[in-house]
Amino acid sequence: MVIGYTSGVFDLFHIGHLNLLKNAKGMCDRLIVGVTVDELVLYKGKHAVIPFEERIEIVRSIKYVDAAVPQYNMNKLEACQKLKANVLFVGDDWYGTDKWQEYERELKEKNIDVVYFPYTKGVSSTLLNNTLISLREKEDA
Repeated sequence: MVIGYTSGVFDLFHIGHLNLLKNAKGMCDRLIVGVTVDELVLYKGKHAVIPFEERIEIVRSIKYVDAAVPQYNMNKLEACQKLKANVLFVGDDWYGTDKWQEYERELKEKNIDVVYFPYTKGVSSTLLNNTLISLREKEDA
C-alpha cells in the first residue's frame, strides 16, 4: 500500500491547494495531510487568517484526503515515519532548494520518495490575503 503525506498551512483554501491534494491522491492509496497549527504558523513569522480548527476541518472534508493531522513541527522525516508514509508530496516551488535537497537525502535513506507537483501559478494564500487587505483599506478610505 502506498501511503502519501503532504502538509501545509492551507489558509484561505484555494485551487492550488485542491490541485496538490487531487494529484497526490492520484499517486497513492491513502493520503494523509498535515495541517500546520497556529503556533507553528506564528513561528514561521506569519499569521493564519483562518483558525487551525477550521483549516483542519476544511482539509479533512476534501474527498481526496483520507486523514488530516496537526503539523506541530517542520520535520518531514519524523512525520513520514510516524505516519508510515512512503511518499511525500510537495509543490515544485521548493525543488532544488538547499533545505529540500537535504530532506530528499534524509528521506531517501529511509526509502521515502519525494514527488514535486507544479505550483499553481497566480494563486496563493498570501496573494489572496493581500488582496483582501487592499480591498478592506479601499472600503475604509
